[in-house]
Parts: sequence; structure tokens; C-alpha cells
Amino acid sequence: MFLTELFSKKTTMPEPQNALPGREAPLPTATHHTVNRQPLKGPYPEGMKTVLLGMGCFWGAERLMWQLPGVYVTAVGYAGGYTKNPTYQETTTGQTGHTEVVLVVYDPKVVGFGEILKVFFEEHDPTQGMRQGNDVGTTYRSAIYVEDEAQLAEAKTARDAYQAQLKKAGHREPITTEIAMAGTFYFAEAEHQQYLAKNPNGYCGLRGTGVSCPVPAL
Repeated sequence: MFLTELFSKKTTMPEPQNALPGREAPLPTATHHTVNRQPLKGPYPEGMKTVLLGMGCFWGAERLMWQLPGVYVTAVGYAGGYTKNPTYQETTTGQTGHTEVVLVVYDPKVVGFGEILKVFFEEHDPTQGMRQGNDVGTTYRSAIYVEDEAQLAEAKTARDAYQAQLKKAGHREPITTEIAMAGTFYFAEAEHQQYLAKNPNGYCGLRGTGVSCPVPAL
């Protein structure tokens, strides 16, 4: 995740047939959230909604999300790729196709999806393609993976609204955020879960554009 790794990262997606094979068994991980003690893998209370968000390095992104009122639990992991149950080391080669994401489980009666999207777009730069700042590679691409068609439509609407705001502010690059229905989410290893709660001075590379996203809060 640092500048010394800049030239070792792959910035093009692998073909599925060339991806690392992975393994059938899930990786061992934590059972409960370090901060709020909720179970990472559920069961989640009835009525909860989920979304997977890729904002670059997942450490800082997860901290942002667990602090939002109405978020029941968060976890970090890998999504959007081909390799089964990949390790962190495998994903950083660029040969799994996955991006680092945060699983956000939230109560829609307390926090609207639009409010989550507002934080998502404002707190990273969604125009950078296969990177976030000095973090370069397919694992750092911007992504929103949703659970239903309503979320899909809302995410696309928010993207278009934010693109217009960026243009007004003089940003010429297009938003590259991948928006799609969620596939399989693979939980990352225990040491990555709530990393910045365990390591308050740890690395966080999140940098927004400074442009407000016009998505209304609930």
C-alpha cells in the first residue's frame, strides 16, 4: 500500500482463466467486530441491508463506515474478482481480479443508502481508475456492489449527480466507479478486520476531491 510498491501493481484486470485458483476453504477470520462486538458473519437482524464499497485501501474506508449512525456492523474483504477465498498477498498481485471492499450492514430506518453513498463519493477520489493516490493496482479500484435493483439505480443516480458536481468544480476526469450487483464476498484475514481500531496510527490513504456530493441524507 505504499509508494515503494508503485511499480509492482497490476492495473489491468486478469482474464478469468488466468486468475489464481485460490482454495475451497474460507480463510480464518475474526468472529466479532472489534469496536461494536457485533458478529461479522451474522446472523444480522431482520430488515438490515448490505452493500460492498471499494474506496482504495479498506482500512480507512471501514473506519469511516463503522462510525456512521445506523451501521450495524462492518467487515473488510475481497470482491469483484475470480479467485476463490483469496489471501491478502494473492489479491495484491493483481492476479485475482478482486478489489478491497468494506461490507456495510446497515439499518435503512436509521441511515439512508443515499447518506452512505454521499460519504462514499466524498471521502475518496472516484476518478482515479485502478488506484487511490499512491495505492496502485486493481485491488484499489473504486466500486459499489449492491444487493438489489433499487440500490443499483440509486448508486447510478448518485454517481451521475456527483459527476455533474465534479464538472462544475473543474474536474475533467470521469468517475470510474464500478457499479454492479454484488457477487461473492470473501472475508479478509483477522488482522485486517477493524485494523485502525487496533492500530490508531496505522496507514490511511483516503483523500477526497473536496467536492460535495448532492445526495440528500435520510
